[in-house]
Amino acid sequence: MQRYILRRLLTLIPTLFGISIVVFLVMRLIPGDTISAMIGTQFQLTEAQAAALRAYFGLDKSLPEQYWIWLTAALQGDFGYSVRSGQPVLREILSRFPLTVELALFATLIGVGIGIPVGVLSATRRGSPVDIGARSFALLGMAAPSFFVGTIFIYVLSVYVGILPNAGKYVSLWEDPLKNLQQMFFPALTLGIAFAASVMRTTRSAMLEQIHSDYVRTARSKGLSEPVIVRSHLLRNALIPIITLVGFEAGYLFGGAVIVEDVFALPGLGRLLLSAISQRDYALVQGTVIFIAFNFVLVNLFADIAYTFANPRIRYE
Repeated sequence: MQRYILRRLLTLIPTLFGISIVVFLVMRLIPGDTISAMIGTQFQLTEAQAAALRAYFGLDKSLPEQYWIWLTAALQGDFGYSVRSGQPVLREILSRFPLTVELALFATLIGVGIGIPVGVLSATRRGSPVDIGARSFALLGMAAPSFFVGTIFIYVLSVYVGILPNAGKYVSLWEDPLKNLQQMFFPALTLGIAFAASVMRTTRSAMLEQIHSDYVRTARSKGLSEPVIVRSHLLRNALIPIITLVGFEAGYLFGGAVIVEDVFALPGLGRLLLSAISQRDYALVQGTVIFIAFNFVLVNLFADIAYTFANPRIRYE
């Protein structure tokens, strides 16, 4: 297991290196540059002033030189400074990350808490009204874009109920837990609906593949009750694809749910990335994407380790 974890961590190096090159090139293919985005259209700079600013930010150098300067600094833990705020990139990222982690964990709990029980009911009562309703829920949950669901929540709550899902300034969990949960519930529910739909479909499919297996018939012949068979045999053997899905989806959420954070005006990692892209904040975009990729790989590594707990027969040599 330790050798496997070490190998997986070592694969982070070429992965992050490749991602950094792609992001570096893509950002510089977008029309305009940091200076143009920073000064906007309200100010007019002379050519000398614009050249001085580009030299200050290192934009006067060739692309290979710019990348090499950024890479050597990043390897020492320095991801540069944000041209938007003037703060170190790493500090900006770490200040937004706790909100994204909380949102991801909350959405994951909602998705797993709804998706697995509904998927089990759908599989064990195949063809029944419960199954039809569960499949309809999954279809709607996966088809409806998260920004649409979030917008519906905001519209209904503000127009018909008279409250806003995220009214006022964001409050952290440590400052006021109740206020924080009130602000985070509907964004997490927006993400959790699509998450639950995916988990439900995967759970149902995995359960149906196992439901006619020999070990299930053996368990029934021993006189075990259906709840025991479902809980201790069927569900446990169906957990592998569920864990895979949860790891993938959670990795995406830990990277920052860009659209949902923007819809609900949450100052998380996703909204930070969206703002950095629109303002051509090269250093902030590169640092944020690398941080997201690192977390994505790390979460999927935890999912791989969880396989051994779901099925002790799985061993990593």
